[in-house]
Amino acid sequence: MELIEKLKKRRSYREFETETFDIQLLIDAIGAAKYAPSGANKQPWTFCIVKNPEIKKEIRRQAEIAESAFYKKIPLHWQTDLDYLNLTIEKPFLEEAPYLIVVFKQVYQFDSEGNEGKVYYPEMSVGIATGMLITVLTDMGLDLLTYTPSSDGFLTEVLDRPENEKPFIILVVGKGSKNYTLPLVTRKSDEEVIKIY
Repeated sequence: MELIEKLKKRRSYREFETETFDIQLLIDAIGAAKYAPSGANKQPWTFCIVKNPEIKKEIRRQAEIAESAFYKKIPLHWQTDLDYLNLTIEKPFLEEAPYLIVVFKQVYQFDSEGNEGKVYYPEMSVGIATGMLITVLTDMGLDLLTYTPSSDGFLTEVLDRPENEKPFIILVVGKGSKNYTLPLVTRKSDEEVIKIY
């Protein structure tokens, strides 16, 4: 029940304190998330912890370029749906937070002889592992933001990942800023989302 209450209070921060914490917390959290179920047990994920300020700065620079192009082309109804979150193309949280966890999904793998091997349901498998990671980080008392740049191919280049890995999501992890005003959001009722047959 304690975990359920923590998850109910989880919020997405877009401003972070710059203070750092022991990276071992993230390693331990990923160590739990790697036990997620996956198609044929292929475990098609790679978790990249980014703490280097220069790399975070470059990720922010390229993310803002992608966001600038994105906001120029999205339809009005989409922009309206985002307005209450006060989103802009500026993404300072990518530098402010002490850590980024960039999650990659493997769309194929290599066997011990270097031959290409199949991966089954990588999107679902990595999604489950990411959900488990968010749960563990929340249980640890850390704040985070899930961030998916509209165009994320640059992450492969910046982090020098192999061609079989595609960016899935960035988890911005730290302590939420005490000065940040969380937007007012509501959740659907149990009756709206739970159907018992």
